[in-house]
Amino acid sequence: MSPAALASLLLDHPFADAEPLLLSPSETVTAGEARHEVHAIADALIAAGVKSGQAVAVQLPDGPRAIATMFAVWVAGAIFVPVNPRAPEPEVLHILDTTGAVARVAVDGIAMLPGSRTYEPGTAFVTWTSGTTGAPKPILHSHASYVELLDRVVGSIRGDRRDDNARPTPNLIPVSLALNAGIYNVLFGLRVGAAIVVMDRFTTTGFATLVARHGIQSTVLPPAAITMLADDPGVTALAPLRFVRSITAPLSPLQARRFIDKFGVVVLNGYGQAEIGEVIGWSARDAREHPEKLGALGRPHPGVDVKIVTDDGSPADDPDVIGRLFVRAPSMARGDATNAAGADLAARLDAEGYLDTGDLGRVDGDGFVWIEGRVSDLINRGGNKVYPDQVEEVLRLVPGVAEVAVVGASDARLGEVPVAFVVEVDGATVADDDLRAVCRAHLAPYKVPVAFHRIDALPRSEVGKVLRRELAGAAAEADRRDAT
Repeated sequence: MSPAALASLLLDHPFADAEPLLLSPSETVTAGEARHEVHAIADALIAAGVKSGQAVAVQLPDGPRAIATMFAVWVAGAIFVPVNPRAPEPEVLHILDTTGAVARVAVDGIAMLPGSRTYEPGTAFVTWTSGTTGAPKPILHSHASYVELLDRVVGSIRGDRRDDNARPTPNLIPVSLALNAGIYNVLFGLRVGAAIVVMDRFTTTGFATLVARHGIQSTVLPPAAITMLADDPGVTALAPLRFVRSITAPLSPLQARRFIDKFGVVVLNGYGQAEIGEVIGWSARDAREHPEKLGALGRPHPGVDVKIVTDDGSPADDPDVIGRLFVRAPSMARGDATNAAGADLAARLDAEGYLDTGDLGRVDGDGFVWIEGRVSDLINRGGNKVYPDQVEEVLRLVPGVAEVAVVGASDARLGEVPVAFVVEVDGATVADDDLRAVCRAHLAPYKVPVAFHRIDALPRSEVGKVLRRELAGAAAEADRRDAT
């Protein structure tokens, strides 16, 4: 496979030159125009001094030009480093320094940088982990592994397709192209021969408009966007949308049900990590035949193996036993940009080549995988295990609760106790007694939070995951204030 294998997804796309390929709310670029622009930008990068194997940072607003520039970097033989155009300058400088980028492409053109690092042949791009449990890490992806990932998922989704010759509807990208989720879904759409529609910024009305305008039948959405659409009284229909795949963060079954009930659109979870890509998901057949599995991640994609490891280190023999989720994928990332040899990644592999995901899960008798939370989020209350997701799902039943997150707080007697951070619906006031009563009605006593804190909004990462470490810090600070 050539080092620029991913570039062929656009350059060799089946659309004729005159057909629209890259679209935004305000712009339409045909396949021929896109190919021409890719080569023109690649020539400019090479003329500026970019050499094969060097990193190029791209800091452009989401749209057709940003996509064309990503492909141009690969045509030039370089490594693509996405940078959020809204990122503060200190963060940008950290990205440039960490990756050793030799050039930066922004709206005002190409600027050469003092970086000099050369990456291994076949390296394609760098993305960052979500940073929910620590500082985000820059992950290196190769052309070969990413093509395998795309085909792994395409094969699973197309497994029971009745008409392989049918042209797919456009792929709508409602997340930033600076994120792995944005890059993945652009490449996925091109891999299946679809046009790409990019949102420059997510809004509920903008999303609904693009769905109707382009006849979108299937798309991806992060949980926060799913909740926003369910909450917006101005958006009453999403026809002809049929399927939404939830990405980037765990989706509450309650929010999935609200979305399904409002729009009649099937919501499917999926699972992956930056290091291994998407490894678990849903096929159309599973969606039709197993509606009772709402909330599951789906089943492992072809070539992917999973196992649940219990506290004593042994694989779980019985379905529905909760333990650490281990995954073995056909390919994975090369490591991170601060550790090119991948030692950190290798340390998470067991003797059989399974990766410790750091998540708690179970596999039911039908092979569907369910996530119970992160290992690092599990609260050990005097030997009793409290899964925050379970408590949060109950608290969301309380009228007036918009969002909630449960974290562990230190306790001198029990080690840890659960505390809840609650975001109230605008204008609502929810009493602690009401929250506590609902928890006691649905949960074992040891799972009931010992305190309820009100906050204006939950701290979230760029992909929408709740930053529990910040809430844990806030809980510790509240304990210190109470002690004084």
